[in-house]
Amino acid sequence: MNLSFFFETLRLALTNLYLHKLRSFLTSLGIVIGVGAVITMLAIGEGAKRKTIHDVEMLGATNIIMRSTPPPDSNNSTSKVQRELIYGLKRADLDLIRQQVDKGILPKVELIVPLRDTQQDVIRAEIKASANAIATTPDFPQVANLNLAYGSFFSQFHMDDAANGNVCVLGAGAAQQLFGAQSALQQDIKIGGKFFKVIGVLEPVGLAGGKGSALTGRDLNLDVYFPLTTNARCFSDVIVKRNSGSFERKIIELSEIYLRVATADKVEATAAALQRLMDIRHAEQADVRLVVPRELLNQADQSARTFTFVMGGIAFLSLLIGGIGIMNISLATVTERTREIGIRRALGGKRKHIIMQFLVETMSLSITGGLFGIGAGVGLAVLIQFIAGDAFPTHVAVASVILSFTISALVGILAGLYPAVVAAYKDPIEALRHD
Repeated sequence: MNLSFFFETLRLALTNLYLHKLRSFLTSLGIVIGVGAVITMLAIGEGAKRKTIHDVEMLGATNIIMRSTPPPDSNNSTSKVQRELIYGLKRADLDLIRQQVDKGILPKVELIVPLRDTQQDVIRAEIKASANAIATTPDFPQVANLNLAYGSFFSQFHMDDAANGNVCVLGAGAAQQLFGAQSALQQDIKIGGKFFKVIGVLEPVGLAGGKGSALTGRDLNLDVYFPLTTNARCFSDVIVKRNSGSFERKIIELSEIYLRVATADKVEATAAALQRLMDIRHAEQADVRLVVPRELLNQADQSARTFTFVMGGIAFLSLLIGGIGIMNISLATVTERTREIGIRRALGGKRKHIIMQFLVETMSLSITGGLFGIGAGVGLAVLIQFIAGDAFPTHVAVASVILSFTISALVGILAGLYPAVVAAYKDPIEALRHD
């Protein structure tokens, strides 16, 4: 089959489709919707996957977080009127972990960073921030992937020198609440009634609310960090909460311990060893929980794959429906154009020519629908992100566009093949007699 014949067949096919514009539009509409739905659904799934992976990676792919949690029986409503709770990580736990690292029992641990949420009020003048007063060590920005917007983080000098220990670093949200657009550097705030000088402000982080805060246990943007040694001097381990009709006294030595492992492949083994250690030391209360971002990353990836598979499958059904629509119209067209087929056969047209004519028509419909579907899918994905913002991110992958367009072309071939064969094998004499 020469090239000129193909172009002539293409011209005839496009002319026939143009003469029936509304029918052609409605026939290809199923493909447009199908391709658009596939691209949009895959973009939503990919966007959700990337956001979750980003949130988890912000915790550090080689980090392990040990977190103090209230024991299960502490949620009993009958004990909430007046009670004292002693639970969570101890300084003895921290010392034991450090000893095991020094002895080579946990050889791959590079950094160990303790934290304590003091639950003290953070105030500037008459402004009370909804902030978390966190006592920690100078290594915390390194394990938590935090960056300074301006100023500096406190150092070992501030940890060791009591006279210079009342310094703090504000998260972006806490700085906004306390100082607005003003610079917070070298300004004084009160933490638990004690004066602290602000020496730095952190850049905003993405783990703010939603899944992010669920992973970290709080919004890092609202953290206010100060030296752990200053906490020991200024505040006790006792946290008292008074509400109407109830009184609660909690004793928590450490809220969290961050551990950075040297290599990602050793994270699970190190986490398992730490879990066994905590199961032994905290067997009675079960008041320590391990958060392993790498495991969460694997779970998030698996969940995202399942979501994408389900959504993609639903969208591909609409492509199938579009293909059925093309086949239905093509079969009707064969009946409608039976006499034309007979004339072409009588004038020397071969079966392969008839098949080519109908296949070109169905391919034109599916490819045109595929191109418009790509535009609709990409446009809808962009619109969803524009409206929902970071809460509902989307990402259009090139692979999804290529896959959708390829499938739409295949749908055109498969949907048009049977009607084309039916047309080609019609008896020429019977076709000429058809009204």
